[in-house]
Amino acid sequence: MIFRLDDRLIFPDPKLAEPDGLLAIVGDLSTDRLLLAYQNGIFPWYSDDDPILWYLPHERFVIYADELKISTSMKRVLRKGSFIITMNKCFEEVIEACSTIERKGQDGTWITAEMKQAYIKLHHAGYAHSIEVWQDNELVGGMYGVPVNKVFCGESMFSRVSNASKAALIHICGLYKMLDCQMPTEHLASMGGRMIDRKEYMAALK
Repeated sequence: MIFRLDDRLIFPDPKLAEPDGLLAIVGDLSTDRLLLAYQNGIFPWYSDDDPILWYLPHERFVIYADELKISTSMKRVLRKGSFIITMNKCFEEVIEACSTIERKGQDGTWITAEMKQAYIKLHHAGYAHSIEVWQDNELVGGMYGVPVNKVFCGESMFSRVSNASKAALIHICGLYKMLDCQMPTEHLASMGGRMIDRKEYMAALK
């Protein structure tokens, strides 16, 4: 049974999550509800044609900062100083780029207009952060997400030139104990990403 949210700021017992992690539907994307969600390992993930869907996966793909793997070639890129990295300089540009950049195997984006506005509002309240990667004064990569204590819950990243998103990820791992990548990819696995169960993830959040 899928729990249907109302105006109350609550989420159901995590044990009620479906096998795919779906925990609840609808509610809203208010700053207070988003903060409550992230503090409890929950995040919204839906498309324009769906109601708001809230997920709490039974397993999470993460990178522990002390397990981060940086290739020899990437170390050379960083030593060259090709990129300049900033934080929270242009959050709206980063989330817009994340929502519009073409990705292999994807026809569209899950970052709806409603979600963009909600995370921009969350950023203005001081709770969502962006990392920008610059080259020759142009924004060439970055990521955004929501920190919860020593965990950075990454929402999306983009790259317009080789290694730009890697540079953003490495920067984040220098600031937090763990990067929550949510979903596994070969690229993230090559940098030390691995699956952990919900119990371990929730312990990290606290």
